[in-house]
Amino acid sequence: MNDDHTHVQEFFTARAADWDARFPDDGPAYAAAVAELGLREGDRVLDAGCGTGRALPPLRAAVGASGVVIGADLTSAMLEAAVRAGRDRDGRLLRADVAALPVRTGSLDAVFGAGLIAHLPHPGEDLRELARVVRPGGVLALFHPIGRAALAARQGRRITPDDLRAEGSLRSLLGGAGWRMTSYVDEDARFLALAVRLA
Repeated sequence: MNDDHTHVQEFFTARAADWDARFPDDGPAYAAAVAELGLREGDRVLDAGCGTGRALPPLRAAVGASGVVIGADLTSAMLEAAVRAGRDRDGRLLRADVAALPVRTGSLDAVFGAGLIAHLPHPGEDLRELARVVRPGGVLALFHPIGRAALAARQGRRITPDDLRAEGSLRSLLGGAGWRMTSYVDEDARFLALAVRLA
């Protein structure tokens, strides 16, 4: 991924208006991934790179009315699409870079990142920033509604050994950023890696 955030913003701005229509059947996969976070009533959670906010309704349901849900995204057009879809009712939307979050250190219980890691210019540093905002023992979910092989086929490419989402690569990357990977699933129907914030 290019260092320049302009590339990410241009990519998602061009797709924001019809993003949800392109992937209309992803809702159950998002809900299932959120359920695996093990959130409780009153927890505080960030959807990092929230896009159109598809994870916000299940995140809100998991933490209840007393919980805090924040959706952060770099692209204004995606956040505007989230508002049009009414998902701003489920969480506070922030235009923010996950590399420099306007969130207090250790103030969150969990971070959810759907399709996030491939768009991080400095994955190690950016995962370290996500660790900064989560309390020790808090959790991170890196999710995609389809697995690596299916995504590569959709994009007309092959999975390479240095793929960030390969189990060994991701485990090492997370470990260097203050996380311990606790589970890893890469199936056609979903990708989900869970990690715990180390003390």
